[in-house]
Amino acid sequence: MRALISVSDKTGVVEFADGLKRLGWDIIATGGTMKLLRDAGLEVINISDVTGFPEICDGRVKTLHPKVHGGLLARRDLPSHLEALRENGIEFIDMVCVNLYPFRQTIAKEGVSMEDAIENIDIGGPSMLRSAAKNYRDVTVVCDPQDYGRVLDEIRAGGNTRSETRLMLSAKAFTHTAQYDACIATYLREKSRSAGEALPGFRRRAAAALRRESPPAGQVLPRGRTRALLPGVRPPAQRQGALL
Repeated sequence: MRALISVSDKTGVVEFADGLKRLGWDIIATGGTMKLLRDAGLEVINISDVTGFPEICDGRVKTLHPKVHGGLLARRDLPSHLEALRENGIEFIDMVCVNLYPFRQTIAKEGVSMEDAIENIDIGGPSMLRSAAKNYRDVTVVCDPQDYGRVLDEIRAGGNTRSETRLMLSAKAFTHTAQYDACIATYLREKSRSAGEALPGFRRRAAAALRRESPPAGQVLPRGRTRALLPGVRPPAQRQGALL
């Protein structure tokens, strides 16, 4: 079993990685996380040894690679996926432990430049979280240090995390990335007044259109009638097929 660990908040990560190693897991890590774990005496695989490609663009590109996302997204129950991995020399990654660049904390600093804010927009981290969360049936995704103990306890007890836990952690990861993206979008809208003024107006017009066109609760639209969902968009016209 292999876990990929890449964290900005390093709270408890040494103990978590050590616990996984004691349970027979291999640890893959990036940059600062790898250095921290190696300094603590843990054997760690460099992400570049997995991808066969160095980190480039000042670390902007390090995990965006098929050998990472193929290992996360491949379904273990589909022979075609397993064959694709064999053909391309890709191994499974069974866990992702990632938390993201501290964008919110960065923009809260007095006098922070937009350049500094932009450099703290995480790309690879959310991508790994989403890949692992999508494939929760086979992959455990951990984005909160508060979950380290639970994950280790379940692996000790049963050899892996429980399916119910993986589903819960998947939902948590998607919530985490959604909130992260919302924070970035809010910041960039505030930096661009034209976009910041246009988007709320569009939302208001769309909501008004929905109110005008939606039937009262419990009422079904007459057969053949459609409603425009967005201002300026014509309702679809049926060209063929039976009415539904």
